[in-house]
Amino acid sequence: MNTVFTVLQAVTSALLITWILLQSRGTGVGAAFGGEGNVYRTKRGAEKMLFIATIVITILFLGSVFAPLAIPS
Repeated sequence: MNTVFTVLQAVTSALLITWILLQSRGTGVGAAFGGEGNVYRTKRGAEKMLFIATIVITILFLGSVFAPLAIPS
């Protein structure tokens, strides 16, 4: 049973890394230090779908991390 959770963690972590890197695709290095002065804007279209998918994948990853703790050996 632990093998299933290990594979699920590996797959979801790879997806999570990919989704996060896709989201930060238009930001410069200055944004990492707070140097970007963009006005607040709403997410639309593909950007919103990517944002929601990131949240879902994060929940799946956390579920696969904590599920083995809840299952008695």
